[in-house]
Amino acid sequence: VLRDDFRQPPGDVAVAAGDPAVLECVPPRGHPQPSVSWKKDGARLGDEDERLTMRGGKLMLANARKSDAGVYVCVATNVAGERDSEPAQLVVF
Repeated sequence: VLRDDFRQPPGDVAVAAGDPAVLECVPPRGHPQPSVSWKKDGARLGDEDERLTMRGGKLMLANARKSDAGVYVCVATNVAGERDSEPAQLVVF
C-alpha cells in the first residue's frame, strides 16, 4: 500500500557553485515502508557519483556544480508500486 501524497515533497533549492546542496523529501506512508530514490531530469540517480549521498529522504550534493542544476524528483517505491513527487528545481549560480 502506498497511501496519500508525499508528506514533504522536495522544494526548489538555489546554491552557489562549490556549496553543498540538500534536497529533502518525506515519502508517503506505506506498508511496507517505501524506500526513496531520486531522479534528475528524468534519469534515476545512482551512487556512482561520490559527491552524492542519499540518506533517508535526503539527497545531498557535497559541492554543487553547474552540471548538477536541473529538475529533481523524489521517488517512493514499495511492493505496491512507485510514486513520483512534484518536481523540484536545483539552481546553481
